[in-house]
Amino acid sequence: MALIKWTPYPFIESFDEMEKMFDNWPTINQSFTPAIDVYQDKDNVFVEAPLSGIDPEKVDISIENNILTIKGENEKKSEVEDKDYYRKEVRYGSFYRSVQLPTRVDGDQAQASYDSGVLTIKVPKAPEAKPKTIKIQAKK
Repeated sequence: MALIKWTPYPFIESFDEMEKMFDNWPTINQSFTPAIDVYQDKDNVFVEAPLSGIDPEKVDISIENNILTIKGENEKKSEVEDKDYYRKEVRYGSFYRSVQLPTRVDGDQAQASYDSGVLTIKVPKAPEAKPKTIKIQAKK
């Protein structure tokens, strides 16, 4: 019995051919999902997203039912033809990210700032979501 070499994708001979195939993949309407960090302190929930090179005026932020949504667009500014690129890894196009916040928040009081390419959103927790300390009154 002869051995037959197993190939997961018979139309692709090597990883180099697969990389070439993806390099030539159509890039119309490219979009990406920005990474985010979500953390909280006693009074606020914070969301940070690195959006380097993106005009903060072209970013929309909304909060509805404790779901924070960040969306916008990063426009390509250079006039280089796609076929003249040796390697193209910087992403351009629209982006969208939605995340459930870990607790109830007061979205009307949210604040956003943009510094050194990082978008920081500060959202106060709703009053009923803040931890409450209850003092025990003992009868003597």
